[in-house]
Amino acid sequence: MPPKGAHLAGFVLPAHHGLMAVPERLPEPHRERGAQEPRRCLVTGATGYIGGRLVPELLAAGHQVRCVARSPEKLRDHPWAGRVETVRGDVTDEESIGAAMEGVDVAYYLVHALGTGPGFEETDRRAARIFGERARAAGVRRIVYLGGLTPGGVPERALSPHLRSRAEVGRVLLDSGVPTAVLRAGVIVGSGSASFEMLRYLTERLPVMVTPRWVHTRTQPIAVRDVLRLLVGCATLPDDVHRTFDIGGPDVLTYLDMMRRYAEVTGLRRRLVAPVPVLTPRLSSLWVGLVTPVPGAIARPLVESLRHEVVCAERDIVGYVPDPPGGPLGVDRALELALRRVRDAKVATRWSSAATPGAAGDPLPTDPDWAGGSLYQDRRARAVDASPEDVWRVVEGSVGRTGGTRCRSPGRCAVGSTPWWAASGCAGAAGTRRGSGWGTASTSGGWRRSCRPGCCGCGPRCGCRAWPGWR
Repeated sequence: MPPKGAHLAGFVLPAHHGLMAVPERLPEPHRERGAQEPRRCLVTGATGYIGGRLVPELLAAGHQVRCVARSPEKLRDHPWAGRVETVRGDVTDEESIGAAMEGVDVAYYLVHALGTGPGFEETDRRAARIFGERARAAGVRRIVYLGGLTPGGVPERALSPHLRSRAEVGRVLLDSGVPTAVLRAGVIVGSGSASFEMLRYLTERLPVMVTPRWVHTRTQPIAVRDVLRLLVGCATLPDDVHRTFDIGGPDVLTYLDMMRRYAEVTGLRRRLVAPVPVLTPRLSSLWVGLVTPVPGAIARPLVESLRHEVVCAERDIVGYVPDPPGGPLGVDRALELALRRVRDAKVATRWSSAATPGAAGDPLPTDPDWAGGSLYQDRRARAVDASPEDVWRVVEGSVGRTGGTRCRSPGRCAVGSTPWWAASGCAGAAGTRRGSGWGTASTSGGWRRSCRPGCCGCGPRCGCRAWPGWR
């Protein structure tokens, strides 16, 4: 059965760029974590939500990875950037994507034109056709595509344009002549995902919620780490597997139930609900755009996907990729992990100090600006007549394991005798390093949390964080 549905995995725009040099054949993959059958993998959408998290998981499984991106420079901040081959290309450009396919065993298709405006259907259709044709010509052994979950029995004409486009992309890839695995997921729960951020913002900002009918639709959410585990497992599927798979977590609940679960997990008061059945998906997306930073162009297809019940009809994927010990994560645990990532990694776009660095749910440098919560910054600069080495030595002393300066008065910090960079003092000797590893080798992007109430005039529960940024 062809895939139906949609999920934000990445973006693709019709553009053409030159292609970096691509070797005739990727080097033999390095075997890690006991991978039985290493593959040479091509990942499109590596600058997107799923793609950027999939790459390190493939590497950890022992696979060799090549990333194709229209803007490869966006991948430089990833900790795995030096372990992958990155080429410049576009899935709408036959020449560049064809060259990127050379020597590849498994090609991941994780891009779509969601939110790009009129004509996105044709862009999606053309990109999928080119991808399938070039994969077949290059001798690729498997295509893996992440689509969206919709219920069986719903006529395609009843789906939204975005959902119909997702279904069509799946059909095009399945008809490419290359063995293809289409994974169909509903709501994906993970810090930074569009679905999770919409859920989080709506719950946190609206103690009284005006709810349309779609919040009462049943859905089967899945944790992002389970999605990634299944995507990695698809790299070594038998060659004769050519089909769609429904994927979801163990819980089936309504979107409203998810909002209430989120409130419970975060310790918020129980949200009051005022049903408004006449609120259409279009009006709902405008409403979401008003009360959350999630763009309306992104919110609308997500809302429209909730018009119909999205529950898995089968779990056949387990026969090929077994569940982990304890089974897939439930909603509560998935929400807890996502919130931990948000709370431990709200330092601009530097995420090296997350609770578990490199974990699948960690925010990435390429996540949208609206992902991860609101962040208020106090930036201060001062010209100093000293060498960069001397200045950095002072900065290291103020935030490193040796302690250093402390706040001299509420709202006023100092480095030596010069009022300078208030955040430095807030992160003085009383702060906690949270595993940043600072000391004599500080790096831009780390942070510390102050344990001294009132050190910067923020009140008795001040929990300020500070981090060095060097330019």
